[in-house]
Amino acid sequence: MKWVTWENVGVDRMACAWLIRRWLDPTAEFLFVPEGQQHEVPTDAEPFDIPGVRLSHHAGHCSFYAFLSAFDLHDAVLERIARIVDEADTVQEITLEPAAPGLDVLCRGMRRISPNDATALERGQLLFDALYAHLAEEG
Repeated sequence: MKWVTWENVGVDRMACAWLIRRWLDPTAEFLFVPEGQQHEVPTDAEPFDIPGVRLSHHAGHCSFYAFLSAFDLHDAVLERIARIVDEADTVQEITLEPAAPGLDVLCRGMRRISPNDATALERGQLLFDALYAHLAEEG
């Protein structure tokens, strides 16, 4: 299946792409459109982390939360990752997840050292696999 999001991926889009590949669509194809260019979103692709679509920010939470809800994913580790990504990606009144700022910095750096968004998503998979493994072991 094709999935589409804005160019210049960050923490929420990397997390969502990882979630798609690991839990929903292992052969997912990711497409990228310039920010603000909704008219360029292909009709044969599922959009995510684009304002106004179902798999985007809602009720002050990041797109990762929208995926958990839309696909009825109930996993304690994924829910913790959602909180971390939420703090890293959105303005929060309080900080509960100490890993959030570091995850945001790592995802920004991943994008900067990658020649394009597709490569950044591929490289980001390892980061989120490691985060999931650590949180799962932490219990």
